[in-house]
Amino acid sequence: MDRGNLLLVHGAWHGSWCWERLVPELTSRGWTTSAIDLPSTSGSPANGLREDAEAVREALRALDGPVTVLAHSYAGVPVGEAAGSADRLIYLAAHLLEPGESVVSVLGKPWYEPGAKMLDVPPPALLYGDVPDELTSWAVDRLRPQSARVFEEPVTAAAWKTVPTTSIVCTDDIAFPAVFTERLKAADVRYLPGSHSPFLSRPRELAELICDIAQG
Repeated sequence: MDRGNLLLVHGAWHGSWCWERLVPELTSRGWTTSAIDLPSTSGSPANGLREDAEAVREALRALDGPVTVLAHSYAGVPVGEAAGSADRLIYLAAHLLEPGESVVSVLGKPWYEPGAKMLDVPPPALLYGDVPDELTSWAVDRLRPQSARVFEEPVTAAAWKTVPTTSIVCTDDIAFPAVFTERLKAADVRYLPGSHSPFLSRPRELAELICDIAQG
């Protein structure tokens, strides 16, 4: 079965490498996958939401045919800003913002030192609670500091309001703020056991769920 294109957009501190366990599961089920690296994880504090959103737009322009976008965690922000041309969105524990909002404005205050330009990698237990130790070490070695701008800049668009969107809530996720979990529940929502990074801990189950969402 040819399911079309699936564009994978990683969250903060990560890169396209994070999908390595998920991609074989998706391709075996008929997806044509592509993944991008967001500029905000390139090491420069000058790169923020606008640069990430443009990377999403460029990736969408390069694809022919139907496109589903899978956004993990922070990726919901640039995807909401830039993916209005997509055919379907899947928010995997991903931030859902209204126009004019930023991640920090919804939270009420930053969780990091005000004025910080680059944010250090968070504790592995927050991201990889149910990921095997060896795989966690592999992932942690690849994490990079994150530009703080992405959490402070407001969005100007909300693609999830016009594009069919399904949210996936990870039931044991301790990294994702409760205020955003509640927002995800307001839309079409599916649940997946486990912590914040099922693309590492449960790639087969995640791939099956993605297919089920696409068929629905």
